[in-house]
Amino acid sequence: MEQQDSAGSNVIYRHRWPTRIWHWANAVCLFFLLLSGLQIFNAHPALYFGQQSTFDDPALSLTAFRAADRTIHGQTQIGSWTFDTTGYLGASPDRIGNMVPRGFPPWLTIPSYRDLSTGRVWHFFFAWLLVINGLVFLVFSLANRHFVRDLAPSGRELGGIGHTILEHIRFRFHHDGRYNVLQKLSYIVVIFILLPLIVATGLTMSPGMDSWAPWLLDVFGGRQSARSIHFITMALLVTFFIVHILMVLAAGPINEMRSIITGRYKIDPELKEGSS
Repeated sequence: MEQQDSAGSNVIYRHRWPTRIWHWANAVCLFFLLLSGLQIFNAHPALYFGQQSTFDDPALSLTAFRAADRTIHGQTQIGSWTFDTTGYLGASPDRIGNMVPRGFPPWLTIPSYRDLSTGRVWHFFFAWLLVINGLVFLVFSLANRHFVRDLAPSGRELGGIGHTILEHIRFRFHHDGRYNVLQKLSYIVVIFILLPLIVATGLTMSPGMDSWAPWLLDVFGGRQSARSIHFITMALLVTFFIVHILMVLAAGPINEMRSIITGRYKIDPELKEGSS
């Protein structure tokens, strides 16, 4: 449905209300899941791969050590590389400014103080809220054909993906009210791969779930491997979020925010004329 605003610009109804609710509910859920998840991670700030939890040769670790001058230093280890990350990772200041061993700093965790049980309560609450929200959105999207109509890229779009990438590199964004092929592919990866993967690996870390579905451990290569995949998937979702925000700012934040709040999106007049 197309309308005109007070300035005579073409405005379309881009996002239906289920999409808008799902978007903002996911944003809230993922915010609390990230910060509470880092609180849980701080209980043992290291990642491993394998069926056995031997805790030898971590793939990643955030540790601290005391130097000869008795000062505490943070150290991040990724494979065979180590980096001094004092003040940020491995060791960070407490409330009174003393450097203490801690994987992620207090301002990145919920709660900010060490409290694994409270972090788990927050994490599980928003994890189930994310799952319920996702299932409801899936039903609505199948019923109104949102996936087929708005997210499935056409062969022509896939064939022009190189041109779309170049246009994005040049910060040339065309406001025609439809998702471009890069948006479609990124949303498909997030909705159908990353979100289901982070839920499945989270379930695999539950001993109760493993007793009910022990095959999950075989699928992900053990509980420690599932924990590492869970962490990596979280990092990919954070990367997507950062790129998403940067693209919103580059493409016109007012128009983009209006569309995801009210559903209404202003399109370029020249594109409208060109498609007539």
